[in-house]
Amino acid sequence: MHRLSLIKVLFAGLAFALFHTAGMAQPYPTAKPIRLIAPTGPGGSLDTMARIVALKLTQLTGQQVVVDNRPGAGGIIGAGAVARAAPDGYTLLVASNGNLATTKALFKNVPYDVVKDFVPVVLVAYNPYVLVANPSLPVKNMAGLIKLAKEKPGQINVASSGNGSTPHLALELLNSLAGIKMLHVPYKTSAAGLTSVLSGETSLMFTGIVSGLPFIANGRLRGLGVASEQTLATLPDTPAIADTVAGFGADNWAGILMPAGTPQPIVNQMHDYIIKVLQMPDVRESFQRQGLEIAGGTAQEFGTFLQSEILKWTKVINEANVRPD
Repeated sequence: MHRLSLIKVLFAGLAFALFHTAGMAQPYPTAKPIRLIAPTGPGGSLDTMARIVALKLTQLTGQQVVVDNRPGAGGIIGAGAVARAAPDGYTLLVASNGNLATTKALFKNVPYDVVKDFVPVVLVAYNPYVLVANPSLPVKNMAGLIKLAKEKPGQINVASSGNGSTPHLALELLNSLAGIKMLHVPYKTSAAGLTSVLSGETSLMFTGIVSGLPFIANGRLRGLGVASEQTLATLPDTPAIADTVAGFGADNWAGILMPAGTPQPIVNQMHDYIIKVLQMPDVRESFQRQGLEIAGGTAQEFGTFLQSEILKWTKVINEANVRPD
């Protein structure tokens, strides 16, 4: 009888503990807005993408997801705010390779470590680049460009949106891998750089598909190659630069991260929500209009990709002695 009573007491205690734990556990997310911090100003492609995702996450989770723009210092201000935030799943960072993979190599005294202070959630999208040329440049493909660049080292001018920008780093990577030297000409904005190529002031530029496609279509620019590892459906007649220059890849990309220490179940839940968003037909259509290619994949895959991008661009920046504006 004594042993039976003891067993009953133990079962009763276990049942109470399980009930108490279930009652205390809070589903995620609940009764609290989520901040999606973008380390850029409103209106750009990253901000537009973030707002599309935030709207759909609000609908899926039942909690308000708000885009919080924190521009400045090459993304350091916005990313730093997330690195310091509580790891509870209610503060997220949406950032591009320019904010994540190149920051430490370009800037001194960055107050966080991208690998140690964030946990990757998902790679959201790619923003493919195409290398466009003014038709006056006497080349029609990448092989012709490389041949001309070797014949005229330092004489072909290539525009970019600024020192340390993705178009600039793409140029330096191309110079390194192809064994050529083309001259970098930085402008303050992508639009100004593209205008210089259209006018013939410069000869080449890496630009986003949406910006370059209309001018390729009307013949004002010539598409020499896409920076993606393979041909794009939007430019089926423009081969990948990697077909001519092995190992080349320089697309812009964007992903979502959380502060380090965020519990894995919360990371997994947010990952699953975002994957559902990316699978929505209207989201795919909206991304396509912005020139974005859906990414996806696991959090672990994003983490591996991020570390490889940091290594690649750090090497390019150091070897070319790139310094930001």
